[in-house]
Amino acid sequence: MSSTGRRLRLAPSLLSADFADLVSAIHACEAGGAEALHLDVMDGHFVPNLSFGPALVAAVRARTNLPLDIHLMIDRPAKYAAAFARAGGSTLVFHVESSDEPAEVVRTIRSLGAEVGAAIKPGTEFRQVEPLLDRLDQVLVMSVEPGFSGQSFLPSALPKLRAARARLDSIGSDADVSIDGGVTAETAVAAAREGATFFVCGNSVFAGGDVVENLRRLRAAVDGGAAGAVR
Repeated sequence: MSSTGRRLRLAPSLLSADFADLVSAIHACEAGGAEALHLDVMDGHFVPNLSFGPALVAAVRARTNLPLDIHLMIDRPAKYAAAFARAGGSTLVFHVESSDEPAEVVRTIRSLGAEVGAAIKPGTEFRQVEPLLDRLDQVLVMSVEPGFSGQSFLPSALPKLRAARARLDSIGSDADVSIDGGVTAETAVAAAREGATFFVCGNSVFAGGDVVENLRRLRAAVDGGAAGAVR
């Protein structure tokens, strides 16, 4: 819990883990205090890559009780939402830039009993997601171009985090403000200061070193940044 009273959560991204030993990666994340696991779903159309499908989500669900944050980087989220909800997705996060009408995607995900999040790419203005805010459990601000892991954090995400936090506060929403892309112990401080509460972390958790220790460092950074959060 931050000094502002908001719950701060770390969500390691399994896209950066060793696919040949995901069970060990999951257990290490649990031991390190992760509050959720993030799974990137890519269709090769909305983003130029392919990744996880419902079967992988179901396999992860069978091996952990942590919430599963499913990032639908796909062109038709309304069509596939049910499959990912049935597989065990706790939160389904879609992109407002997809082909489906955003309000309809929100209704579809809600009807499935999952929490719902809406994401914006680095080139998308915050105003594109603003009409949905009162119906969301999460607003995801991308700080890299979606589709590939290992990219550097884009500082242009910071004003969007600030805008999301201020607007959610103004309507009395406790929805998470999520940051995804290039989140390290250094960039997490800045993101937390601007009001981020949900931190998707990939390479900074899995690329070298001890996962438990890496999560400890990220936790300290997030807590420190939130202590100086913009009020």
